Amino acid sequence: MTTSVAMVLLILGCALVTWIPRILPFILVKNMKMLKIVLRWLAYIPVCILSALVIEGFFEKEEAIVTVQWLNVIAFIPTLFVALLTKSLSKTVIAGVVTMAAIRLFFGE
Repeated sequence: MTTSVAMVLLILGCALVTWIPRILPFILVKNMKMLKIVLRWLAYIPVCILSALVIEGFFEKEEAIVTVQWLNVIAFIPTLFVALLTKSLSKTVIAGVVTMAAIRLFFGE
């Protein structure tokens, strides 16, 4: 596959369009003093996003019904304990991956 100037410009354009909405808000509010209530509200955004992503993995749609993915729920429990005890993202991710690997090794999927 050859790389043309148009392809490079397209990739740079896509990167710019992706980068601007993620970085621009930080640049705009960098020197602003925000109210405590706004900062408190913003603190919940990462938790909400992560919760939506995790809980979405608990369910699977099979035709007209929704079923619970019990292996994912079981893997979530020790991962949650590690997250609450250590408050470390890397330890939490490692615990989740190891737990899910062990569950799949012993119970298959």
